[in-house]
Amino acid sequence: MCCKIKIIIVIISIFINFIKILPVCAEEDFSQNSFQESALLLIEANTGCILSQEYAEQKRPVGSLAKLMTAYLTAKAIENGDFAMDSVMTAGESVSGMDGAVIWLKPGDTITVRELLLALIVGNANDAAAVLADRISGSSETFVMDMNATAFDLGMRATHFTSPQGFDDSIAYSTAQDMGLLACAVLRCDILSECLTTWRTFIRNDTVELVNENSLTRTWDNCRGLKAARSPASGNSVIAAAQQDDMICVAVVLGCPDEDERFTIAKKMLNAGFQRYQITIPGFSEEFLQPLRMKGGTESAVLLKLSGLPALAVPAGAQLQAVMILPEYVQAPVRKNQKLGTVYFYHEETLLCECALLASEEVPAMTFQLACKRVLHFLF
Repeated sequence: MCCKIKIIIVIISIFINFIKILPVCAEEDFSQNSFQESALLLIEANTGCILSQEYAEQKRPVGSLAKLMTAYLTAKAIENGDFAMDSVMTAGESVSGMDGAVIWLKPGDTITVRELLLALIVGNANDAAAVLADRISGSSETFVMDMNATAFDLGMRATHFTSPQGFDDSIAYSTAQDMGLLACAVLRCDILSECLTTWRTFIRNDTVELVNENSLTRTWDNCRGLKAARSPASGNSVIAAAQQDDMICVAVVLGCPDEDERFTIAKKMLNAGFQRYQITIPGFSEEFLQPLRMKGGTESAVLLKLSGLPALAVPAGAQLQAVMILPEYVQAPVRKNQKLGTVYFYHEETLLCECALLASEEVPAMTFQLACKRVLHFLF
């Protein structure tokens, strides 16, 4: 269909500062917090652009941060109409003898979904996770399968969950990069906003007090919440989000040696994101979209259009480069919106995104009958 490929390079002026990205791999050990350095990731939630990272692809235990996946699956079940925030659920036998943080549920106790989500995210309640898992998937074991399947769908290819609660387990792990993807997905669930940003509240007829371990929900007005966690295996961790204008930054800090320092690190990362980056749509002039030559069609060329330019979080002062790749010609027939080429957008050697070049119209193949009609029309 195509022969020679021509490459057109377009320099686009966008002024942005650069933050160096240093992905590093490390030895896997999920049974204890044996990592000497924290794993860090800064990502812009609306665009999915990674702004900075360190040890972000290193598999580590993440402890009760796994509850964000439990919250996400609950939100999706609500969106699907399986139940509502004010639906009442009944605790089963799975809450009996539950270890760690709990809201003291007993088999047969009733509680609303909203209270369960507050208990899960704000109070880190393990029995709340068990009730939600049983209701959504029938059992914790099946729910874990759903957690891992959903993680795969979200692009979390280096994650393995083993419980709805995020109990320490030698075969449970994730990465800062994967947890950043999960955080972005959770932030898109508006129904979870209240739970994510609540610092202190009461549930169960005001008999149970919940206080959020994520102190940023109390001290920072821009905070969009998410979750803090700590355990012997995972150390001190936090996933924190903040918003400034149309930009939402998410900082992931895994395995910090100090429980207070994790919040300081996260806030510094978030502030750096707002100060050094901005959201922009790459400029691309339509003058570069010349008609593409055709062979064997009813027209000699086909008009092109760009599939759409995505918003990008980019550093201030940088210069983006667009590389357009098209065949020298295309063979008829061509369908409307058929992909005929691609525009790649780069910052230095880093590929930021790619956009398809589409046929703006249908161009049928020339047939003998069509050729005869055209000749007759020309003559008469």
